[in-house]
Amino acid sequence: MTGTTGGPAAVEGGAREELRDAITLRAALIMLGVLLLQLGFALSYMGAFHAPRPHDVPITLVAPPEMRGDLAARLDALPGDPLRVTAVADAAEARARLLDRRTDAALLVAPDARLDTLLVASAGGPSATTAATAVLQDVARTQDREIQVRDLRPPSAGDSRGLSSFYLVLSWTIGGYLAASALNMAAGSKRPTLHRTFVRLAAMIPYAFVSGIGGAVVVGPVLDCLPGAFWELVGIGTLVVFASGAVGVALQSVAGTIGLGLTILIFTVLGNPSSGGVYPASLLPPFWAAIGQALPPGAGTTVVRNTVYFDGHATTGALWILGAWAFGGVVVAVLAAALRARRRPRAVATTAPAR
Repeated sequence: MTGTTGGPAAVEGGAREELRDAITLRAALIMLGVLLLQLGFALSYMGAFHAPRPHDVPITLVAPPEMRGDLAARLDALPGDPLRVTAVADAAEARARLLDRRTDAALLVAPDARLDTLLVASAGGPSATTAATAVLQDVARTQDREIQVRDLRPPSAGDSRGLSSFYLVLSWTIGGYLAASALNMAAGSKRPTLHRTFVRLAAMIPYAFVSGIGGAVVVGPVLDCLPGAFWELVGIGTLVVFASGAVGVALQSVAGTIGLGLTILIFTVLGNPSSGGVYPASLLPPFWAAIGQALPPGAGTTVVRNTVYFDGHATTGALWILGAWAFGGVVVAVLAAALRARRRPRAVATTAPAR
């Protein structure tokens, strides 16, 4: 008769051994990294959005010369600095500044009446328009005046909240770095050689182009969210996806699996809440307001929104930002692979047995 060997102590020892095999130091560090990303996600989004408050919202003022300077100074001196006022000579200049995206609203003061006009373009961001309107209406009430609002450029019917630009760019950025991650996992998560790096970067080009077409089709013919500017959106989408993918390739080439976490940190944890898609910089806390337009989600949202609704005004800087991220990703990815290629022969030579 054959008995069970080892007894309870052996079973307990085997369980401990299996637990040690399952929970390695590497697995624990990866889980810690995921936890930090999770907490960072909560901190970033809630820190940016939990208490939006207008600060230095750009406003253009048109008023008679005798009251222009005094009124501008009083608006600039409101508690909490909600407005940043620029006085101009006439309504035509104020309208041009609004549609060129140099201002969020234009207040036209009527000298011989108690009804003033506020020109807005809510397609540029309804939350900024709402904040500016609320502040100016409060001021008007204290002076026994009224304000009528005229929206010169509202969002399209399919983009009633003005968020389609943000969600489109969000899909492009996530698609870009997930494609880079898929290429990395397909190779067994190995650090790529110089040849593989060029292949991965080259593979991102057609993927980015197809992604650009797909996004433009969804927001155009399919949902009618952002009608018009189809091929412009294709070009913007191609650039956004390639920038995201190139940065993903670069960071995973430098840091392996950790590189994916760093990419998520840049594009999703920091980039999305600061992008201006939900709240513009003038309603965000200082940190998020400062970084938003320097990151691809913010630059991409600005380019899409201003291309669709404002004839491409105020997009040059944002396009340079996207180009810089794309170029930087390519350079870092290639340099990281090249440096590894140079170190590898030296390592082989060092470990070779002496004859």
